[in-house]
Amino acid sequence: MHRGSLLVVCAVLALVTTSWAQKESPRANALTPAQRAAGWTLLFDGRSTDAWRGYRRKAFPEKGWRIEDDCLVVGGGGGGDILTKATYENFELELDWKVAKGSNSGIMFRVTERHGAPWQTGPECQILDDAGHNVKPTDPHAAGALYDLQAPADTKVSRPVGEFNHARILVKDDRVRHWLNGVKIIDCPLAGSVWDGLVAKSKFNQYEGFGASKRGHIALQDHGTTVWFKNIRIRDLDAPMPAEVRLFDGKSLDGWTSFLNGDEKMEDVWSVKDGVLVCKGRPAGYIRTKTTYENFVLKLEWRFDPVTRKPGNSGVLIRMTPPDKVWPRSLEAQLESGNAGDFWLIDGFSIETPEERFRARGRNRAKTHMAENPVGEWNEYEIVADGGDVILRVNGEEVNRGRNAEVHAGHICLQSEGVPIHFRNIRLAPIAR
Repeated sequence: MHRGSLLVVCAVLALVTTSWAQKESPRANALTPAQRAAGWTLLFDGRSTDAWRGYRRKAFPEKGWRIEDDCLVVGGGGGGDILTKATYENFELELDWKVAKGSNSGIMFRVTERHGAPWQTGPECQILDDAGHNVKPTDPHAAGALYDLQAPADTKVSRPVGEFNHARILVKDDRVRHWLNGVKIIDCPLAGSVWDGLVAKSKFNQYEGFGASKRGHIALQDHGTTVWFKNIRIRDLDAPMPAEVRLFDGKSLDGWTSFLNGDEKMEDVWSVKDGVLVCKGRPAGYIRTKTTYENFVLKLEWRFDPVTRKPGNSGVLIRMTPPDKVWPRSLEAQLESGNAGDFWLIDGFSIETPEERFRARGRNRAKTHMAENPVGEWNEYEIVADGGDVILRVNGEEVNRGRNAEVHAGHICLQSEGVPIHFRNIRLAPIAR
């Protein structure tokens, strides 16, 4: 399949998954229990601007910005740009925006106040009425672009003037990604030779310190035209989740027990070295939490051997129920190289996924796309089990979603399945229901 065709297929699957899933927030400017558990906070609750202030000001602008119909609206009143009172380094930001005909604005991040405007230090996710400005959807100044630095992918899906678009910005480990209406359209480094080259060819090369700060404010731009914002939420990826429980303390396997298909003891297969949980991979089996969990956000990092860089297989089993065996009744979030993000339904476990005619192979429910780092590098899993809804995210990208899953308390297991694999930063936040 050609790359262009593959991108289109991935975009279609992403849109199908987005439309198939229930809306996460039950009302405007609200958080679900799962979002709160995962560490999301509101930057606008529909009533207050307490999280914001004017650029180079102590207070929020007295003109130019207003609250209207659950939206934060900027509308040509000369209020100037606003920015968050808090600063962020690694974060995930989501919001909904819509524009009036001909409108222009932007979302800037890692902003400092060394120059006269936020865009002179902070990279920008563009907000624009493309058609009203006679701008092609894939122009580096079009909606969703990393303004003047990287153009949106040709899979971009934008909605017309007067309709809300959903934007998502993920900044982590000096890499930025933009999504517009569920489709990833920007993936760009924020450091190194590629980044330096992009800045050098842009209008930003004349501003000392542009894009250089590792930490800064989020800014919304007043460009003199009318733009509506709502559902503005953020999570600081450097902060622990509220009520977070460390399932692995980096020192011992306290809280875990094992089942192995042989005579070996847990310590013969699983060990701790320099804060990393190391699995030899043989014999087949798993370690599992002694405690059971029903509704939760689970985060962990994994990699295969960084020396041999040999691809392999493993998995995270959730809602596992006895008896112990290879393999026990559970839902597997796959870790096999190239297939991380697949669901496996083990021993009769049930779940429904969208477009199953394309993604179902026996007990397997395939991911929408690959989001893994090269073999030997660390990856992050985020597994959300919220009632019958289960979401799998690999390195910040949603790759699978199911509903009507079995709901019961069960153990969490990490598989030993053939080759060495490493785990770290295993933590869980319960979802209050």
